[in-house]
Amino acid sequence: MAERGKVVVTGASGLVGSELVPTLQRYGFDIVRLVRRAASADDEVRWDPVAGTIDTEGLEGITGAIHLAGDNVASGRWTDAKKARIRDSRVAGTALLAGALAELSPKPRVLVSASAVGYYGACGDEALDESAEQGTGFLASVCGEWEAAASAARDAGIRVVHPRIGVVLAPRGGALAKMKIPFLLGVGGRIGDGAQYMSWITLEDLVSALVFALERDDLEGPVNFVSPTPVTNADFTATLGRVLKRPAVLPVPKFALRLGVGSDMANEMLIGGTRVVPSALHAHGFRWEHTTLEPALRSLL
Repeated sequence: MAERGKVVVTGASGLVGSELVPTLQRYGFDIVRLVRRAASADDEVRWDPVAGTIDTEGLEGITGAIHLAGDNVASGRWTDAKKARIRDSRVAGTALLAGALAELSPKPRVLVSASAVGYYGACGDEALDESAEQGTGFLASVCGEWEAAASAARDAGIRVVHPRIGVVLAPRGGALAKMKIPFLLGVGGRIGDGAQYMSWITLEDLVSALVFALERDDLEGPVNFVSPTPVTNADFTATLGRVLKRPAVLPVPKFALRLGVGSDMANEMLIGGTRVVPSALHAHGFRWEHTTLEPALRSLL
């Protein structure tokens, strides 16, 4: 296990970052937050991924980095402008941070740079571990470029981990907050035939896995951050309805989703499923708090 030290975090105010930062602090890490506004506290350092600038002096002495920043893929229709923001916020930001870390002396030991299970594309019911090939589609393309953008850090000898994160289930906010609304209104149900797989992870386990990746010197490359038990959309919605004590009998037609959010977003995020398994975390001895869906949802809700 690596010694505790100073860790820089991007996306510190987001759903994951706001839980991760206090967790790292409880473990004894010093935190540096990268912020896009003027730094207003001793633990903040300014960066501007769009302009390609970062205050490298503020990064001196860091021992690791966790990079979570990126435009929310689930907010708003995927217009051409939205797609450009999704791609650029990930690729340009990662390249900027990786390049800055590579220039530090001494260099940090590790960069944990987020990715997503969207890397694999829609693959039906095929179980996919980290050795699976990159899929097709917009998200798969973005994830591939996102991971490749960390090459400067990797080439400089920094250990780089790419958490390929599944659907994050949190007690407040995120995907679960959106999914439970129709159920509470009594109109919840599966999407289409519900056969598409959902690879999920609770926020608690995601944060624990990020700390695990930060500390395990033998963990490197792509790592699937999902629970060991992906479920179909039909199983997920039935379980959510049971936990909320609401019916789950009104399926959402695929054409309605395509009309509502656009074909690309509907096909890649809602209709085309991905069944991902966490082989690398298993092999390195990670222990989940939530391994099956119903107990996880009951804990969260």
